[in-house]
Amino acid sequence: MEGWRLGIDIGGTFTDVIAVAPGGGSRRSAKVPSQPQEPIRAIVDAIGAVGLDWSEVSEIVHGTTIVTNDIVESRFPPCALIATEGFADTIEIARGSRRSLYRMEALPRPAPLVPAALRFEVAERLDHEGHVTRALTEAEIARVVAEVRASGAEAVAVCLLHAFRNPEHEARLGAALREHVPHVSLSHEVSPEFREYERMNTTVLNAMMMGKIKRHLGLIAARKPEGSQLHLMHSASGMAAPALIAERPLMLAMSGPAAGVSASCKAAADLGISHAVTFDMGGTTTDVCLIVEGQAQIAVNRDLGGQRIRMPMVAVDSIGAGGGSIARLVSGALMVGPESAGARPGPACYGKGGTEPTVSDADMILGHLNPARTLGGAITLSMDKAEAAIAPLAQAMGFTVPQAAAGIARVVHANMARALRRATVERGLDIRSFEMVAFGGAGPMHAVEVARLCGIGRIVVPAFSSGFSALGCVDAVMSYSRQMSVGRKSTAWDGVQLSAAVATQVAELSAALVEAGHDAAALVTRMTAGIRYSGQSYETEIPAPVLDDPAALGAQFDAAHRALYGYATGEAWELASLRIEVSAPVEHPAVATEAAVPDTTPTGHRRVTFETGEGADVPILDRAALPPGLRLQGPLIVEDAWSTVIVPPQDALTADAAGNLLIEVAQ
Repeated sequence: MEGWRLGIDIGGTFTDVIAVAPGGGSRRSAKVPSQPQEPIRAIVDAIGAVGLDWSEVSEIVHGTTIVTNDIVESRFPPCALIATEGFADTIEIARGSRRSLYRMEALPRPAPLVPAALRFEVAERLDHEGHVTRALTEAEIARVVAEVRASGAEAVAVCLLHAFRNPEHEARLGAALREHVPHVSLSHEVSPEFREYERMNTTVLNAMMMGKIKRHLGLIAARKPEGSQLHLMHSASGMAAPALIAERPLMLAMSGPAAGVSASCKAAADLGISHAVTFDMGGTTTDVCLIVEGQAQIAVNRDLGGQRIRMPMVAVDSIGAGGGSIARLVSGALMVGPESAGARPGPACYGKGGTEPTVSDADMILGHLNPARTLGGAITLSMDKAEAAIAPLAQAMGFTVPQAAAGIARVVHANMARALRRATVERGLDIRSFEMVAFGGAGPMHAVEVARLCGIGRIVVPAFSSGFSALGCVDAVMSYSRQMSVGRKSTAWDGVQLSAAVATQVAELSAALVEAGHDAAALVTRMTAGIRYSGQSYETEIPAPVLDDPAALGAQFDAAHRALYGYATGEAWELASLRIEVSAPVEHPAVATEAAVPDTTPTGHRRVTFETGEGADVPILDRAALPPGLRLQGPLIVEDAWSTVIVPPQDALTADAAGNLLIEVAQ
């Protein structure tokens, strides 16, 4: 079917859509309110918002926060767990570290995902190399399957000791369970690695999400025309087929943020930027991720909503600071976030029933938001409601309403800058050597002051910045990745065995892409090694490892360790893990840009208060009409249909031919 290609990103507050015409002739964009209780409605509304009927759409690539929200908000359905005899309580023992070291009233760790009554054990055992020391009998399989069925659980996770070395026992148990239980998750399929607690927790979370995601995919399949394809954006910044996502729904844990990161990598490559930090500020959170040497940073150990997840994901740090973040006084200090007004009721200025002061209300009062605009085709902004929400806070602080609004902006900027600095320093990188890619509905409004606090000298506000995650969806390539445990010591290197293991994994990942219609010869494979000195607990990541030369690989590791920690010992090391990604690059047709007649005549003026407290009547420029190459000195407001860019007096802006805005930040 030849038709429109759509990227749809369902966020916490708004759903963004980018539509590309057949042959890449043109693009349309729109924004509609999200429907948290009925995500399928947001998809239908998004298609209609760009003037299309689903029958005209050949492909949708869909990013979603369904899994993210359920984990963050601890909405977990009952799930059974089957573990090797003696190890079922691993999920409760967890790790010894406390979440809050000095808050003794707080629980040291979240409650276990699976209660004791739903934990089951089987008599079987593998050693650390995967050799069977106690066989799993058919009678034992029948016994534990009967116990799980009697429990009434519709989801079950199986995590047997050392199954990542030898999946035979798990596979047999899984086959028996699938005859009686709707949703079965096996650890060797979800997270084939060592670290027992993380593997178990990840497998359980995957099982818990299966029912909801299968229902969501079923609703889409029932609604979409037969010739229209669907893919979903997964957490490692690629797209995957619905059949795989149905069995690995946890791959969606960072789906929405991953789409924005994917688009940022492409924008950075187009502009020749090797080091960039993404700044995606939406209605609920701000997501930041590092792009180093043109590649998004990937993490395999993630903490999401207090839950440990071990699978490849873009290394996005989420800050509880978005347009809907609520401001309040705590012991006399002004705090902003992480509590949010969300999509319902939303900030007070949305006029949907919200009454608490938020960042968006502060933006209204400071002049950053245009009070005459309608957001998402449905939300009319109200200055009176914004002032009414912030007035009690201002009175409690002894400030005027504009002063309180400026204070909210300064606090949220400081929170974001602190998170950005932490993201770089913890990886041994200097944030001052990075450029910022700012997007999201609120990102371009706040980017300049955050960049200034971090010492970043240039900001890129890309075309379609408000719907940039949707753009990442529509331009995504299909890719699959897997991280496997290796455990190969430098003193006992076996290159032949390692090559065979790598070839097996690459073949398995490639098979799914070939099945989807991609040419095997065109597939691209990337690898990242996790190496540590003998005795270390955690690994240092080595991109593009030289696996056929242990001496060269050791040199790569020493150099990376020195850059990250300031020293390298040169002693014996161990290849602990290997992450493999296979992708199918696709060249989408170039999109024709419809350039407006260049015009720098202001469409109006608006009173704006800046971070310094200085106020000015600022000219408003139409983004589409900015002439490429002309440098404009602030103060400026640049608006398009969906977003606002604020350029303070000391900074300057230049538009390029591709529709990007380049902001020079004075330090």
